[in-house]
Amino acid sequence: MKQQRAVRTRESLVRAAAEAFDEQGYDQAKLADISAGAGVTRGALTFHFASKSAMALTVETTAAVTLRRVALAAQKPSMNAMQRLLDISLALAGEIRDNVVARAGFRLNCETPQRAGLDLRREWFACIRRLLAQAEAEGLLTPGLDPQDAALSIAAATTGLEVLGRRQPGWLSPAVVDRFWRFALPQITAEESRPGLGPDLVCPCR
Repeated sequence: MKQQRAVRTRESLVRAAAEAFDEQGYDQAKLADISAGAGVTRGALTFHFASKSAMALTVETTAAVTLRRVALAAQKPSMNAMQRLLDISLALAGEIRDNVVARAGFRLNCETPQRAGLDLRREWFACIRRLLAQAEAEGLLTPGLDPQDAALSIAAATTGLEVLGRRQPGWLSPAVVDRFWRFALPQITAEESRPGLGPDLVCPCR
């Protein structure tokens, strides 16, 4: 029972820390506000985390694990590489929009000195490049298109949506991600490969 209570307390502290970092940024977030947000004493906080930096590290690594798991779950072997990229982008946008720990951890990782040796934006860019290389091998891309140019454009656009979505979650909605791919797909995919893709597969909720 005591162990379960300790786990719940730690989870509450991680969420409260994520909310503080998300709303105020790392520098402005205060340990007193985090402990109050978790409904625990300052002593309970320091029992679990020695410093604000230690809390930020936990939020960051928790976010990394969550985002990697979501990206992995969105990859289905039966789909071609381009469709996997569409699905992963939608899944990651949804997780960053709806999960404050993922959102705050991603922000911390991108805005502050990296405490855990993580670089989540670099990981995302590598994922885009890998899937576009596979799409090229599958004959899905526009003839003559440099996959690196496409990867740079997609990374820039999706990173922009993440930044805009911090204060306006609608930027990370399925409808907006859908509209981005409606614009991008005709630029980067061969005409004969488009019938099997399409934004309707990206956003089946419509």
